[in-house]
Amino acid sequence: MKRIVLFVMTNLAVVVVLGIVASLLGVNRYLTANGLNLGALLGFALIMGFGGAFISLLISKPVAKWSAGVQIIEQPKSADEAWIVETVRKFADQAGIGMPEVGIFEGAPNAFATGAFKNSALVAISTGLLQNMTRDEVEAVIGHEVAHIANGDMVTMTLIQGVMNTFVVFLSRVIGYFVDGFLRRGENNNSGPGIGYWITTIVLDIVLGFVAAMIVAWFSRQREFRADRDSARLMGRRQPMINALARLGGLPAGELPKQVEAMGITGSIGKLFATHPPIEERIAALQTQQPQ
Repeated sequence: MKRIVLFVMTNLAVVVVLGIVASLLGVNRYLTANGLNLGALLGFALIMGFGGAFISLLISKPVAKWSAGVQIIEQPKSADEAWIVETVRKFADQAGIGMPEVGIFEGAPNAFATGAFKNSALVAISTGLLQNMTRDEVEAVIGHEVAHIANGDMVTMTLIQGVMNTFVVFLSRVIGYFVDGFLRRGENNNSGPGIGYWITTIVLDIVLGFVAAMIVAWFSRQREFRADRDSARLMGRRQPMINALARLGGLPAGELPKQVEAMGITGSIGKLFATHPPIEERIAALQTQQPQ
């Protein structure tokens, strides 16, 4: 709940800062003179930027269950299921969070955690992960996912995404008005924004959106290093996490739905847009970590 309050307060702070900066630079006077209400634009940026991100966070758990086909373990039906539930419970107790829901989904090796609140989250493990890893390695992966929950990574990533979205929406429209005003100087602009505004806004939404995605991906990669370290801390040794990553590096990672990809144990393998660092870098970071 504290992180949700932080989320709301940060949203408001971003909008206030944008408004103050626009006033200090005189942007608000220019925009008002050209028919744009700065307050309305800030409200629009807030709703478009944070509204979508916040709704996505709130529905993340049911959407993940549906899109990945997660079967929740209500009552364990096998020794493996009982062990998974008890392992999640053990790590949740160590991390000081409420017991997450635990589920299994069909697919190649992968796992993810999701949920808006860390005391009512979800940890899901794929059948491929259980079939291709030792118990120590699966335990390390579970520790990694519980660490994501304990660190509040779902809210943090939503917050960062929301901030980026707000800046993209605000800046693209402000710059669009400047460009449109320049192209239509001397004309009567009372009829509203012209083609220059609309083209500039569309182009900048795309260009700035790519820049925002790179920033969000960078934060996501740093969060993965932390979850790896915290998994080793929860287990009391780092070797199982190293072994799990090494094994994942030699297996075809299962694809996760886009909504939960950033919370998986592995993810996209690009560079600037990758949600997860390369396996080799994660292993190297663990190897240089101080022994538990």
